[in-house]
Amino acid sequence: MKKISLLIMFLIGTLCTEAQSYIGFLTDNYSGVNSVISNPANIVDSRFKTDINLAGVSAFGGNDYYGVDLFDAIKDGYDFDLESKKSPSNSNSGAVNIDVLGPAFMFNLNSKSAIAVFSRGRAFLNVYDINGASIDAIDDDTLDDFNINEGDFTAFSQAWAEIGLTYARVLMVKDQHFLKGGLTLKYLQGLGSGYLNGNNVTVNYDAEGIDLGGGETDGTVDSEGDVTFGRFANFDNDDYDYEVPDNANGFGVDLGFTYEWRPDFADYKANGTDDERSAYKDVNKYKLKIGLSVTDIGQIKYDDGIEETFNINNNVSEQDIDDEDDLNGILNNLYTLTNSKTGYTTSLPTAIHLNADWRFNNKLYLNLNTDLSLISKSKTNASRISNIVSLTPRFESKWFSFYVPLSVIENNGFQTGVGLRAGPLYLGSGSIVSALISDEIKGADVYAGLKIPIYQGRPKDRDADGVIDKLDGCPKIAGPIENKGCPWGDNDGDSILDNEDECPDQVGPAENNGCPWGDKDGDLIRDNVDDCPDEFGSEENNGCPFKDTDGDGVLDKDDNCIDVVGTVANNGCPESEVTAEVQKILNDYAKTILFNSGKSSIKEESKAVLAEITKILKEYPNAKFSIEGHTDSAGSNTLNQRLSDARANAVKLYLVENNIDAFRLSSIGYGEDRPIADNTTKTGRAQNRRVEINLVK
Repeated sequence: MKKISLLIMFLIGTLCTEAQSYIGFLTDNYSGVNSVISNPANIVDSRFKTDINLAGVSAFGGNDYYGVDLFDAIKDGYDFDLESKKSPSNSNSGAVNIDVLGPAFMFNLNSKSAIAVFSRGRAFLNVYDINGASIDAIDDDTLDDFNINEGDFTAFSQAWAEIGLTYARVLMVKDQHFLKGGLTLKYLQGLGSGYLNGNNVTVNYDAEGIDLGGGETDGTVDSEGDVTFGRFANFDNDDYDYEVPDNANGFGVDLGFTYEWRPDFADYKANGTDDERSAYKDVNKYKLKIGLSVTDIGQIKYDDGIEETFNINNNVSEQDIDDEDDLNGILNNLYTLTNSKTGYTTSLPTAIHLNADWRFNNKLYLNLNTDLSLISKSKTNASRISNIVSLTPRFESKWFSFYVPLSVIENNGFQTGVGLRAGPLYLGSGSIVSALISDEIKGADVYAGLKIPIYQGRPKDRDADGVIDKLDGCPKIAGPIENKGCPWGDNDGDSILDNEDECPDQVGPAENNGCPWGDKDGDLIRDNVDDCPDEFGSEENNGCPFKDTDGDGVLDKDDNCIDVVGTVANNGCPESEVTAEVQKILNDYAKTILFNSGKSSIKEESKAVLAEITKILKEYPNAKFSIEGHTDSAGSNTLNQRLSDARANAVKLYLVENNIDAFRLSSIGYGEDRPIADNTTKTGRAQNRRVEINLVK
C-alpha cells in the first residue's frame, strides 16, 4: 500500500514548510553584504568600509495543514500523524526554502559607489491546492477503502547556485533628500528540479478488489485524470548518483532603490565642504528610510530535462504498483504516456519588497517590511516566496543589534521571533517566540552566520575646531570653518582681521571696514569727508553741488531769493517793476505770433517766441498782464471780434500750460476797432493782425 500512496505522500511531505529568509536580520543597517539579498542599493553609503560574509544559512518552514505543539513534538514517542492538529481544506498549501549565503564581500569604490560579490545556494519546494481530505484518508489506518478527489494540484521543487555581482550608487543628494540605487547581475547554475502537476485527479482504493483464492485478496487502485511529471535527467538514473547538470544554467537580475529623508542634513556635513558624505560615515543620517526592490528576475533552462504527461485512467492492483521501483516506473508502466518532450525552463521566485524604517534616535528603530510574490500560484515550473508583512522594533549599534520581528505570513498566520547580531555573529528566528508559547505552530525558521565586519570610522579632528583634518588647512591649530580651520590673520597689517577687513590686501581704517577712503565722484574730496560722495561737488559746500532751488538760473549761494524765481541781474530776485523797455520787448515778441489763416490755432514756428515771452513773465511773478487780440478790417465786424477773442485766449492758454499762473493773465479781443496802420494797404492790414501783451497797472 505504500507505493499506492507514493504520489500523494510526496505532496503531503512538503506541507511542513513555507518560504522566507533571514527574518529580522535584513532590517539591520549593519547587515552589510547580506542586505543585497533584499535590496542591492543597500551596500552604498553603508556603515561598512568592507564587509565579508564567511557563511550564513537560513531555513524557513510552514504550512496550513499540520499544527504542532513544540514541547509535545520533542517528546519521545510523539506520533506526528495522530497527535498533530490538522486543518484540512480543499486547497492546502506548503513550501520550503533553504538559503545559504557563502563567501561574499562588499567594499566602497568611493563615497558615491560600492560593489559586492557573493555566492549563494538556494533550494525551494512549493505545493499548492492539495485537498486536505486526501491527506486524512492516507493517514487514517482504520480505513480499508478510501476515495480521494484531488482535482488539480501543483508541486514544484528546484535547487540552484548563484554568483552575483552588485553595483550600487548614490543618485541624488539634495538638502534633506537622499536617493541611491543598485543592480545585481547573477549567473545561475541549476542543481536539480522536479515537478508534478495533476489535472482532475481522483483515486479510489478497494482493499479487497481482487480475490486471490485461499481467503486472500489484493487491493486495487482505480484512478482518473492526467499527471505531468518533470525532472532533470539524473533523476532517471537507477543508482541516483548525483551530478551537477551540464546544461542547466541561466541569469538573474535584482534591482533596488532606497530613499532617505534627512531633515537634519546640515548637521552631518563635513565642515569646510557641502558634501555630507565626506564625514559622519559611521552614523545613520535619516529620519525615515524607504526601500523598494524587485528580486530574482530570471530563469534556469534545463536543456536535458524530461517532461512527460500521463493519462492515469486505469484500474491496477496493489501488487502491480508494489512491483515497480519508483514513481517513474509506476507512471510509465501502468499508465498511458500522452506527451513527452526534452528540455524545460524554470522561473526564479520573483518578488517585490517594500521596506520603511523609522529612526527614533541613534539606537532605537521601527521597521515595516512587506515581501510580495510576483509569481502566481497557478504558474508551473516556478518557485514562489510566501507573502509576508513584518513589523520589527530593534535596538541597533555598531557591535550589537537586537530585534523582535512580528510577522503575518501567508498560510502561517501570526509569528513572533527574536534575533541578534554581536560583532561577527548573527543568529535568530522569526518564529521562536510563537513556537514556545503556541500549542499549534504551523511554521518555524532559524538562521545563523559569521562575517568579518570592517566599520566606517569617524574622521579625525585633532584641533577640535569642527573641521576634519583632511579638510583643515591648519589641522593642529583651531580656526573657524569659514577659513578652512585656520585662525584669521591680518594680511595688510591695518589691525583689522581679514574676516572683518573688506580690503584685506590694502591698509584702511576700521570705520571704512579696513578699506582706504576713496573719491567715487572724482571731486578731489575724500568720501569720508564728502557729504555727497556720489555727486561731484565743491569743497566749500562739503563736496556737494550747489543747488538752484527756485530754478531761476541763479545758484542758491548767489540767490538772494532762493525760493522765488528772479533774474540774474537782480541776484535771483524778481524785478520789482516792469519797465517800458520790458513792455516793448513783450509786444515786439507778441506781434510776431502767427496764427493759421482765419483760425485761432498758433503756428508751430511761433512756439520759440512764446517761450521767450514765458521766460520774461516768470521774472515778474507778481505782475499781471492783459493779452489783447486785434484783426484787420477784412470780413464782418462780428467775425473779426470773435476771431480776436479766440486768438487772445489761445495765447493765454499756452502761457498757463507753461506754468504762468492764470490769475495773472486776462484776455480780450478788440476786433478791427484799434488799427495801428492803414487797412487799405496790404502792409497795413498785416500790422493790424496782431497780439499785444500789456502790463495791468
